[in-house]
Amino acid sequence: MPRFENVDAYIETFPPLTQRKLQQLRRLMRKHAPFASECISYNMPAYRVAKGVLVYYAAYTHHIGFYPTGKGIEAIKEELDGYAWSKGAIQFPLDEPLPVALITKIVRLRCDHLR
Repeated sequence: MPRFENVDAYIETFPPLTQRKLQQLRRLMRKHAPFASECISYNMPAYRVAKGVLVYYAAYTHHIGFYPTGKGIEAIKEELDGYAWSKGAIQFPLDEPLPVALITKIVRLRCDHLR
């Protein structure tokens, strides 16, 4: 896998369906965390504030991996039925709509935690 310089370069490497999902996630991040800076960290898109990273995300063959860290997961784990998830990651299947309300809630919780 190449080393990515920016999020645009990352997104361009995926098929059109995956690109649309990544762009949608990017728009959600910009809307709900406009003060966060977009970057590449661990070779995947991330949004950073002064106190740390809000979230990371990455595309895979069958899902979008969303990484709000352990604190982001702990606060909403009861709402994750139907998704594969672990202590620091959630998988959103590519063949389903992104759960906008859930993502928004997670981003807002992370923003509150890191402000």
